[in-house]
Order: sequence, then structure tokens, then C-alpha cells
Amino acid sequence: MTRPDLETIAKWVAPGSRVLDLGCGDGSLLRHLWEGNQAHGYGVEIDDAEVLACFRNDVNVLQLDLESGLALFQDGSFDCVILSETLQTIHRIELLTREMLRVGKEAIVSFPNFGHWQARLQVLAGRMPVSAELPHQWYNTPNVHLCTLADFEDLCAKLGAKIRERAVLSRGRPVSVLPNLLGSLAVYRITA
Repeated sequence: MTRPDLETIAKWVAPGSRVLDLGCGDGSLLRHLWEGNQAHGYGVEIDDAEVLACFRNDVNVLQLDLESGLALFQDGSFDCVILSETLQTIHRIELLTREMLRVGKEAIVSFPNFGHWQARLQVLAGRMPVSAELPHQWYNTPNVHLCTLADFEDLCAKLGAKIRERAVLSRGRPVSVLPNLLGSLAVYRITA
């Protein structure tokens, strides 16, 4: 696994956990969690090619639109619900976050930090940010809602979610000083 947020997520998933990975892509994270943590579960993905890749990776996958919520799943069905670098592509973030906390005992969310200093400089220069974490141009981006660490923490407070752990990274390394300014990627572990 090459994305630094995925290593952090894998450390936070307890061995033997039941996991739901939302926006799972090709299923690499689920496969890694099974091999490393004996964690089992399902991926949820909407893209046809990624669903096929999940099958090739021997990962259980359901083709669903996350914008509709998670009504298919009962309360507390999973130990952990993961949304890795998908938050910014969701229109109804508040609904999905509530649903994640309903169906999982805990949720892990990672997203690119729009408050990173390089993003701020690009906006000050009159341009929309482009970086390793935000690789698309404004006209072809799948991102619809960009946020900062402070924005996500405000959402958690509004929903009554408790932040259990936070990892802020820049180029794969932890950031502890001025994380909202110096961190380019955030990973949160939250509970209801």
C-alpha cells in the first residue's frame, strides 16, 4: 500500500474486526486488512471498473451509491466503517457521517486538508489548488466539498461525534505543529 493514510487506518483497525469500506476503489485496503489484521467485511463502490477490480482482488463488494445512505445495513453491523479519501466527493456529507456512526461502532475518515499552506498559497494566487492530495484541475475534479481539519472537527461537534484519534500527515510523515496549516492529509477515528 502506498498511500500514507492507509497505513494509519490499518493500525487503527483491530484484528478480527468486521469492516465496511465505503468508496473502496479496487479493494486494496480491505485485502490488506484481511491479510494483516484478519479483518473481514465488505467494500462499497459505484464505479464499474473498480467493482471488477475488487472481484479480481477477491474482495466482497457491493455496488451502491453512497449518496443514498446506508439503509441496507442495520445499526451496529460493523466494528469499523472506513471512508478513505472519499469524503470530498460526497454531496451529503452530514447524512453519510451519521450513517457511518449508525452502522459502525467507530468510523475512520481520511481526506485532503484544504487548509494546507500550499493550498492556501494557490488560492491567494487566484488559482484552485492542485497537489498530490488534490491532483485534479477545477474543471475535472470529482471533489465537491473540500474541507480543513477545523471544518471536519466542527462537523463532528455538530453531530455529537467524539474524536478518538487524529493523524495529520505531510508527505507521509506525522505533523504535530500547526497541523491545519502544515498537514496535507488528515485521518480521524470517531465514535458516536
